[in-house]
Amino acid sequence: MELENLARWVEQIAKEFSQPLKNVKAVGDLLAEGATIPFISRYRKEMTGSMDEVMIANIRDRIEQLRELDKRREAIISSIEKQGKLTPELMSSIVVAETLAELEDIYLPYKPKRKTRASVAKEKGLEPLAQRLFDQEKFDLDEFAKSFVDSEKGVASLEEALDGARDIMAEWVSENPDTRKNVREIFWSEGAVESRVLKGKEAEGQKFKDYFEWTEPISKTPSHRLLAMRRGEKEGILALDIYPPEEQAISSMERQYVKSENAAAEQVRLAIKDSYKRLLRPSLETEVRMESKMKADEEAIKVFASNLKELLLAAPLGQKNVLALDPGFRTGCKVVCLDRQGKLLHHDVIYPHEPQRETAKSAALIKSLCEKYDIEAIAIGNGTAGRETEAFAKSIGLGNKVIIVMVNESGASVYSASEVARDEFPDKDVTVRGAVSIGRRLTDPLAELVKIDPKSIGVGQYQHDVDQTKLKQGLDDVVMSCVNSVGVEVNTASKELLSYVSGLSPSLAKNIVEHRNQNGPFKSRESLMKVSRLGEKVFEQAAGFLRIREAENPLDASAVHPESYPIVQQMASDLGCSVKELMSSTELRRQLDLKKYVTEKVGLPTLTDILSELEKPGRDPRQTFEIFSFTDGVNTIADLKIGMSLPGIVTNVTNFGAFVDIGVHQDGLVHISHLSDKFIKDPKEVVTVQQKVKVTVVEVDVPRKRIGLSMKSNPFADQVPAAGPSQQRNRKDNNKPKEKEVSMEEKLAMLVSKFKK
Repeated sequence: MELENLARWVEQIAKEFSQPLKNVKAVGDLLAEGATIPFISRYRKEMTGSMDEVMIANIRDRIEQLRELDKRREAIISSIEKQGKLTPELMSSIVVAETLAELEDIYLPYKPKRKTRASVAKEKGLEPLAQRLFDQEKFDLDEFAKSFVDSEKGVASLEEALDGARDIMAEWVSENPDTRKNVREIFWSEGAVESRVLKGKEAEGQKFKDYFEWTEPISKTPSHRLLAMRRGEKEGILALDIYPPEEQAISSMERQYVKSENAAAEQVRLAIKDSYKRLLRPSLETEVRMESKMKADEEAIKVFASNLKELLLAAPLGQKNVLALDPGFRTGCKVVCLDRQGKLLHHDVIYPHEPQRETAKSAALIKSLCEKYDIEAIAIGNGTAGRETEAFAKSIGLGNKVIIVMVNESGASVYSASEVARDEFPDKDVTVRGAVSIGRRLTDPLAELVKIDPKSIGVGQYQHDVDQTKLKQGLDDVVMSCVNSVGVEVNTASKELLSYVSGLSPSLAKNIVEHRNQNGPFKSRESLMKVSRLGEKVFEQAAGFLRIREAENPLDASAVHPESYPIVQQMASDLGCSVKELMSSTELRRQLDLKKYVTEKVGLPTLTDILSELEKPGRDPRQTFEIFSFTDGVNTIADLKIGMSLPGIVTNVTNFGAFVDIGVHQDGLVHISHLSDKFIKDPKEVVTVQQKVKVTVVEVDVPRKRIGLSMKSNPFADQVPAAGPSQQRNRKDNNKPKEKEVSMEEKLAMLVSKFKK
C-alpha cells in the first residue's frame, strides 16, 4: 500500500515542483531505502538529474505531508463509513481533496460533536421549518411556524421556533465546504492581525510596547512581527485577533444563500449573520492563526538555518597550537593550551584586570606558556572583559609569531555544562571546558559547534517560539549538509562530529571511536567494515564523506566514493600511471576523455566530480582564514559616537536586518533600509553571518543598550526610508489606512531627517 501511495505522491510532486517524473521517483525510492540527502545529492546525480540538497529535502518533506494527508483521508473515510453515510459522491470528493482544509471541510457535517444549538433544535422537530425557510419560497411564515409550537417538545412560542430554525440554518451554512472556502479566502486576502495591550499590563509589557495598538494585513505581516505578537499574547500582555471586515464576509455569504426578498429570506439573513459571528469566524480565525503561525515558523527556521550554515562553515584557522582565554574580571581569565589536534595540555587562571590587577604576573605566565607549548595563536572569547583581555594580550609583546583573535563564544557555556563536555573532561570544571571550546572554535568551528544544540548558538529569530520538531529537522539538515560537504577525518573526529556523517547514527559513531581507541587509527576506508554494526549499507552511505589522510590508497583521503575506485584505477591504467601520479599531475588528467568512462550507471556528472576531486583531493570548501580586529579604544557602548565608522562581524541575519558585533559587548542593528544604497527585499542579498563589514554608527541608546548602524555610503542623507508595513489598517477607523509606530528593532536603524553635528 505504501509503495502504491509513493507512486501517486511522486507523480503529484513532480507536477508541483516541475521536475521530471523519473528523477522525483528516483529520489523517493532512494529515501525509502534509507539513503541520506547528502549521499543522494553527491553520489546519485545521474538518477536525480543533479538535484541539489534543497530540492531533495523539499521532496522528502512533501512526501511526508502527503503521507499525513492520506492518513487523515483514510481516518475520515472510516469514520463516515461507520456512520453508514458514505455515498459514492462523498467518497469521490474525499478522494480528490488536495489539502487538509478541504478534507476537514468535507468531514465537518459528519464529524462527531457534542450537543449544539442546532442539534437541540432538531431534537425539537424544527428541521422541516428550517428547510422551508432556507428554500425561501413565498408562504405564510407565521402561520407555518406556529405549527411547530409545542410545549411538550420545548418550543413554547413562535419566536422560539424561529430561533431554533435559524440555529439549524446557521450550522448548515457554517458546515458548507464552498462557504468555508470562500470565507477562508476573504480571511487571507482581507483579514488583518490586530494586537492591543491588556488593561493593566502596560508597565509590565514595555518590551511589547510597539504592539500595544497595532493593525496590519495578515497577508503582509512578516514572520518576526507575527511571532513577536504571539509571544506577547502567550505572556499575557497582548490580546490578538485575526479576521477580515465583518460586512465583507457576511455579504459574500448572503450572495451565496439569499435568493429572494421575503420574510423567509430575512430569517436566512439573520441565520447567516449568526453563523458567521458564532461559528465561522471563530473556526476560521483559529485555522488562520495556525496556518499563519506555520508560515511564520517556516520563515524563521529558514532564516535560522541560513545563518547556522554560514556560522558552521566559517573559515577555520587550521591545525595550530592554541592558547585560549575565557575572559573575566573578578573571577579572572581562564587559560588553556591546546595542541594542533585540540588536545588539552595545560590550564590555569590569570587576573590581569580589576580588582586584582596582576598585569605583570599574568603577562609573564602567558609569555612562558607561549614559549613552552610553541603557541601559534591566542583565541579570546568575546564575552565580558573580552575587549579588555584582547588589549592586555596585545600589550604583552608576543610579536608577529602569535596571532590574537576574538572568538564568538555564544553557546560555550552550554557546551561546558553538557554531557558531551563531561564525557570529554570528567575531571575538569565548566570554566576549563568553556575555554577549551573557545580555542577549538578558532581552529575548526564546525567540529566544535556540532557538540552544541544549534538553538543555543544564537543565530536564530524567535527560535524558541517556533515548532520545535520542524526546527530540529531543519537545523539537523543544515548540520549534516555542512559536515558532509567538508568531510570528516575519521581518525581524529569526535563521536559528535561523526554522528552527522551520512548514514552514521550516534551509536555507530561511538562504535567507530571505540574501535579506533582499541585498535589504533584506521588504515583504510575498507577497514571501517570491521566496526561493530557497520554493514554494507551504512558503508555505502558514509564512506565517501570519511577521510583517512595517511591511507595507503590516496583516494581514501578524497571525496571519491569507494564504488568509483575501479573507474579511477582504469583511468590510471589507460594512461600508464599510478593513481597517485594521476592525482598529482595536471598534464595526465588533461589527457582523459571522460566520455570513454560513461556507463549505464555512471554519467558525466559523476565523472566530472571525480576529476575535480582528483585535482584537489579532500579539498575544504570553507574560505581561507583572515585575521580580524575591532577598533582599538572602542570597548563599550559608552565609547560610541554618532558618525563613527567601525569594522564589524555579522552575527545574525533576520528578515528586518542584520546584527553586527563591533566589539562593545552589544550587537548593533543594521536595519534592512540601511544595508545598502539600493532597495533590497531580503537582507541575505547583501550580508551573511560571519561576514566582515564596515558600518557607521547612526544611533546610540545607552540606557536600553540599543545601537543603530548603517552600511550605506551616505547614511546621513536627507531622505528617510518609509518604515513599517504598508497598507496598515485599523478596523476601528472605518478600515482607513492608519499610520502606526514601527517596532523598536526597526526604529533603531532609522534616522532623523537630517544629521546635525
